[in-house]
Amino acid sequence: AMRVPVPDGSVTDFTAVVRNPLDAAAINAAFKKASEGAMKGILEYNVDPIVSTDIIGNHHSCIFDSELTMVIDNVVKVVGWYDNEAGYSARLAQLATKLAHM
Repeated sequence: AMRVPVPDGSVTDFTAVVRNPLDAAAINAAFKKASEGAMKGILEYNVDPIVSTDIIGNHHSCIFDSELTMVIDNVVKVVGWYDNEAGYSARLAQLATKLAHM
């Protein structure tokens, strides 16, 4: 993650070397599927250009930026934005609720 000089919000830039060839469309499809399934409410899939101020107040832990997915040979790069206050607080509240119901 990179701390950017703004009041709220940040971005995570994740790069990985993969064994099998992939393309950006396949990676984006996997993130979209996750955002609609098991990660719904935690992962948001975004298709529009965004900047840090666009995610202020967003309670998702990660706003996946599909426009920034890159693949070169077997190197994959994905980018996710997050509100470092709202997203974190939402996950803590979710955890507290789960613990209270145990």
